[in-house]
Amino acid sequence: MKKILLAAVLFMATSAAMQAQLLKIGVKAGVNFANQTGDASLDGIDYSKDGITSYHAGLVAEVKLLEKFSIQPELLYSTQGASYKNAFGEFKNELGYLSIPVMAKIYLTKSFSLEVGPQASFLLSEKNDFDVKNAETFDFGLNAGLGLKLTESIFLQGRYGFGLTEASKNADIKNSVFQISAGFMF
Repeated sequence: MKKILLAAVLFMATSAAMQAQLLKIGVKAGVNFANQTGDASLDGIDYSKDGITSYHAGLVAEVKLLEKFSIQPELLYSTQGASYKNAFGEFKNELGYLSIPVMAKIYLTKSFSLEVGPQASFLLSEKNDFDVKNAETFDFGLNAGLGLKLTESIFLQGRYGFGLTEASKNADIKNSVFQISAGFMF
């Protein structure tokens, strides 16, 4: 009986250790350098665009599937948008999204990875300097970037995301964002 109990405890400990190596959960945050691409005319008036600096933060997981391949789903709050200007004035359009990127991570070395994957984003807030709420409630895009593990727990990421769907009901624009992140895996 003692041998069976000891075998069960060893099995559970080994299983837990293997699970810890296969799944890691963490947090990340960083800066967004966002802009919107496409035609910047609203109601027949042309605007020039400038990017905005904002932020992103949220949860991240890494599921190791092979020695050099992992899947990294994330749940982030991310602000994106642009600043628009014409002869009559300037306004800033800032969109807050719940973003769900799912990145495929290919490890080129033990600490350096190439990351690519889709992202679905759901509009949570729209803050702008004028009284028009015209953002689409869903945004879909693709991301590509690089990751660097500084330690087993601390990592850095750089990523570019470009929207494939329209970000506005009234203009032919798409989101574009460059993100720099730092994170911690537990």
